[in-house]
Amino acid sequence: MSDVRPLRIGMVSPYSFHVPGGVQFHIRDVAEHLLGMGHHVSVLAPSDDDTELPSYIESAGRAVPLPYNGSVARISFGPVASSRVKRWLAENDFDVLHVHEPSSPSLSMLAMWAATGPIVATFHTSNPRSRAMSAAYPLLRPGFEKLSARIAVSEDARRTVVDHLGGDAVVIPNGVFVDRFAAASPRAQWQGTTERPTLAFLGRLDEPRKGLQVLTAALPEVLRAHPGVRLLVLGRGDAEEALAVLRDEPAAREAIELLGPLDDDAKASLLRSVDAYVGPHTGGESFGIVLVEAMSAGAPVIASDLGAFRRVLDDGELGLLTRTGDAPALAEAVRAVLDDPAAARARAQRAAVGVRRYDWSRVAAQILDVYDTVTLGADKVGEDPRLGLLARWRPKVS
Repeated sequence: MSDVRPLRIGMVSPYSFHVPGGVQFHIRDVAEHLLGMGHHVSVLAPSDDDTELPSYIESAGRAVPLPYNGSVARISFGPVASSRVKRWLAENDFDVLHVHEPSSPSLSMLAMWAATGPIVATFHTSNPRSRAMSAAYPLLRPGFEKLSARIAVSEDARRTVVDHLGGDAVVIPNGVFVDRFAAASPRAQWQGTTERPTLAFLGRLDEPRKGLQVLTAALPEVLRAHPGVRLLVLGRGDAEEALAVLRDEPAAREAIELLGPLDDDAKASLLRSVDAYVGPHTGGESFGIVLVEAMSAGAPVIASDLGAFRRVLDDGELGLLTRTGDAPALAEAVRAVLDDPAAARARAQRAAVGVRRYDWSRVAAQILDVYDTVTLGADKVGEDPRLGLLARWRPKVS
């Protein structure tokens, strides 16, 4: 790409940045990396009025919560949103439009319907038995037929595309700024000792698929072998349900420190500080970005043997895998890591090398190769004159 003119890239986030998650972080990071390379990037995203946004993100208005894939997504959809999508497309002279998760009812779907020209879609979700996606395919097909290229962030996400939407997708993983995590400064209050080792968990506390309830159920057994262990929990949400299993385990409850949400620098410092990171997720994961972040920071990783996690951890070469949803097995794995810190460090050192394949310098280069392919000899992004369903939503002008 160094010999090619800078591209004008339009990206669409389906989800609000008010409470960002993995998709939003992916969009933010790739946008900032491409901006740093000299490309022009504009991101359109739902956003509440009080959300502070970087200058390259344009708000498409308020979002509403919608249950989606075991979580709650904050999206914008409808006549006002479609009008803003069309205005954004008209005001920018994009070489390529990059929509994320266009199968969800969101700005991405609206943009896919509204645009013509080079359109790239990235699929993040792993949902192998989605009846809703299968049922919606006839409605989605005209938009998907306009796509110039499809990207999936993992083999699991690619399989979801193949099974429910037809066609195929190239697998390009999520990216991480590896050096930011590797260079983070540990913080004394989060560092463990031989007597008081520290574990970390990151994720929404009240989202069952993140598995905090499995980890809390495993904690009493861990404490029997390591009475001083501390579990540092980073994330939003109400932890009451996840901690309910500890009503009769006061020592385990006292071992848990709820840190709430932390900024990116603090998250990196936490992962640099702890003796191990635990990912007890129970399903719905297409990649495992938090494992990549922990590996980048040098933390030994213990994780459920989900397909996506198994691939990120090279079948256990870069982290310890344990049976999904099995609290006793998780306790045994945590004890194994704490009992043999030398082996855990050796595994973490291998992970620190292996994780380089997820650095944005490599991942963004693969995305740019896709842009190169779809823009070669193509017209710029424009408004589709066949607006289909959008035509019914054109707001009345008084």
